[in-house]
Amino acid sequence: MRFIDEIRVSFTRSEGVFRLMTINIAIFLLISIAKLVFFLAGSGSMFLDNVVMHLALRSYIPAILTQPWSLFTYMFVHVNFIHILFNMLILFWTGKIFCEYLGSSRVVVVYVLGAIAGGIFYMLAYNIFPAFSNSITASYLIGASAGVLAILVAIATYVPNFTIHLLFFGPVKLKYIAIFFTFLYLISIPDGNAGGNISHIGGIVFGFAYAKGLKSGTDIGKWLERIFSAAMRLFLPSSKIKVVHKSTNMRSATRNVNEPRQEVIDSILDKISRSGYSSLSKDEKEILFKASKNTGKE
Repeated sequence: MRFIDEIRVSFTRSEGVFRLMTINIAIFLLISIAKLVFFLAGSGSMFLDNVVMHLALRSYIPAILTQPWSLFTYMFVHVNFIHILFNMLILFWTGKIFCEYLGSSRVVVVYVLGAIAGGIFYMLAYNIFPAFSNSITASYLIGASAGVLAILVAIATYVPNFTIHLLFFGPVKLKYIAIFFTFLYLISIPDGNAGGNISHIGGIVFGFAYAKGLKSGTDIGKWLERIFSAAMRLFLPSSKIKVVHKSTNMRSATRNVNEPRQEVIDSILDKISRSGYSSLSKDEKEILFKASKNTGKE
């Protein structure tokens, strides 16, 4: 029971991360199947034009105007296994830390807005700088990297001295990891995948601005968080059926008096999901602690 409850708490705290990972992986599998079908049909060269290009973000303005949805869809599209593996590992690792401090609902907001910022940086750069004039019509952008980096930099800005242990490097503070990635993508712009690296910088800039805003009392993503919350209530309504368990012996009756009620625990877990563990009051943390101890005795 303790193991199951630990999984439940972990999922509740990081629910937004798991949802993002599920969407990315599901779309990757569907695209991979489509790629296989095109290949077996002898039309492998048509896969890019008929599938990817309808979801990817183009840098050419006329192409953007014909598929405006691509500013949102591109952030969930991967065609390479290493690409999605790298992005999902960083999303899982940084997302869990983010949810611990800022809540599960905010991680989705930062991912989406960070990716949109990355897409805007990409489009602006390709339409402003002469270096991209020869490739603007053929260039396109896919992948979760900008959104993932927005999450990484946001939490690194919010808790810069949070320390993690990296293989071969030992303890490293989050702020140094964020600085490393920022510098890496900046100097890599001339060396290939310029559009991708520019979008990464866009995500980084948004993540930094988002965390700075929170520290000063301004949540620049609150409007989108409200939209997502309303959508979740619309499509996933909470059950109104209550299950009542009657005690069958004196031991159960005694425990019902001394232990926190399940609805109280559920309410605390919901609060963690929305705003992070740090938002709990001292009493709420104690209730959760007692509940975990009592579960371990079963």
